[in-house]
Amino acid sequence: MKTLLLKKDEVRRLIGMAEVIGAVEEAYKAFSSDQVEQPDYIGIHLPSLRGEIDFKLGYYKANEIISMKAHSGGFTNNPAEHGVPNSIGTILLFDARSCALICIMDGSLITGLRTGASGAVSVKALARKNARTIASIGTGNQARMQIRAVNEIMKIEKIHAWSRTPESLSRYKTDIQREFGIPVIVASSKKEAVEQADILITTTRGKGELVEADLVKPGTHIVAIGTDQRGKQELDPELFRNAKIIVDSISQCTEKGETWHPLRSWSSSYAIRLRPHRSGRADFPHPALPESNPRHIRACAQVRVMCGTGSVKRAVRISNSNQLIRRLF
Repeated sequence: MKTLLLKKDEVRRLIGMAEVIGAVEEAYKAFSSDQVEQPDYIGIHLPSLRGEIDFKLGYYKANEIISMKAHSGGFTNNPAEHGVPNSIGTILLFDARSCALICIMDGSLITGLRTGASGAVSVKALARKNARTIASIGTGNQARMQIRAVNEIMKIEKIHAWSRTPESLSRYKTDIQREFGIPVIVASSKKEAVEQADILITTTRGKGELVEADLVKPGTHIVAIGTDQRGKQELDPELFRNAKIIVDSISQCTEKGETWHPLRSWSSSYAIRLRPHRSGRADFPHPALPESNPRHIRACAQVRVMCGTGSVKRAVRISNSNQLIRRLF
């Protein structure tokens, strides 16, 4: 049996964002119906001035495909010192009937597309239908990919963008306006951007200041990308007090990712309940806000929190789309 080799340009010719959005949506359904087996991923943090590398594995029963991805990130000196990108991905595909290796492909483009698509799937399912304004906290490659994906499923009227790096913010404004013709308003502060959002997208490395709960207006949908492991965080845990959470994997989301922070913060003084549903949803009410509280009921009618761990949010919907689902490409 021959093994197919696909470079990044060849992968780019074979797939596009619209196809990946459909694939991610179907992958969620497959995972929720026990058609996917995926063990916990393995992550290795490398010494200072380098980043991390993750290894992720999945088996899709319907297609009899086993996929494994190695993906690194945070190697900021790579371009200058080694002549390679700061983030590199490689995907291996196996025929599950024989475990023969059938394909080796570049995984960096697929990773970017899949992460963007996962945000779009959450927006399609959970955001308000009249949402039109996006705030982007972080203006790197994945911030652009999120706009590409969300633009496939809704009309974006304007984007309020903020970054700690003025040069990155300026390039983002130029690139987005040129590619989509969507007005980008450069915010002077994170607060100024967040307060405008119908949909809030955070694509930082999860090491900076948090998005404070008081800045997020009722009805906002949040796509939080940066927190795929412990030690990373983008959102104030107080955002979760009135929220219902939609998760891809309850077992993983209680151990790592954005939901781990409120669980850790509150578990010492409250009994946190995380109840699974057939759809993969988990209720996440806070005992300090009983069901008889009208404000709590009104908030919960709107709040959806969609969380993943390196996978697939007052009233708030949050989509933590770091690892939405499972390497099925």
